[in-house]
Amino acid sequence: MSEDQKKALEKQLWAIANLLRGKMDADDYRNYILGFIFFKYLSEKLHIYADRILEPDGLKYTEIDENSEEGKVYIEAIKKACIKNIGYFLKPSELFTSIANKGANLTGIATNENQEATQFFILEDLERILNNIEQSTMGTDSEDDFVRLFEDLDLTSSKLGRTVKAKNELIAKILAHLNQIDFQLENAESDVLGDAYEYLIGQFA
Repeated sequence: MSEDQKKALEKQLWAIANLLRGKMDADDYRNYILGFIFFKYLSEKLHIYADRILEPDGLKYTEIDENSEEGKVYIEAIKKACIKNIGYFLKPSELFTSIANKGANLTGIATNENQEATQFFILEDLERILNNIEQSTMGTDSEDDFVRLFEDLDLTSSKLGRTVKAKNELIAKILAHLNQIDFQLENAESDVLGDAYEYLIGQFA
């Protein structure tokens, strides 16, 4: 990773820390950030792998229609390959970029008198996706590696906000910042995951 890329990474991580600062102690927000970073890492790794599988057919993973019969056939084949070769699975709609982009489009969410979101929000989707990652490994060789992998990501915690709307908006902002980081997984010399971990431990240990 070049010095400029490292600075860009640290800029986004610092911005996320600023969002969480004052809401929880350093250990807590470091764990939240690392959890979301690992979700992004797993997502990008699978996305690259799925695109390679689809390359002979001239398709991209995110172009697959999950609800069509043809799409279901593709997804089932990719799922089997992913479980066998990388140990877990995510549908196109469950990729980090998909949920981050949904969060980025959240504006003016309607609320009821209790200030709870009554229209679309991403918290339920995100919780389901993180659970699905773990569930996809059940009964496989990678199961032990994924047990309670995201247990530190408590999306219902009052530390994230007093209302569902507040929690939702905060998480959406965090994902938006992480979505700007290029993990460069196809660059063998790049270790964004390691660099992010080192920075967070150094700053917020």
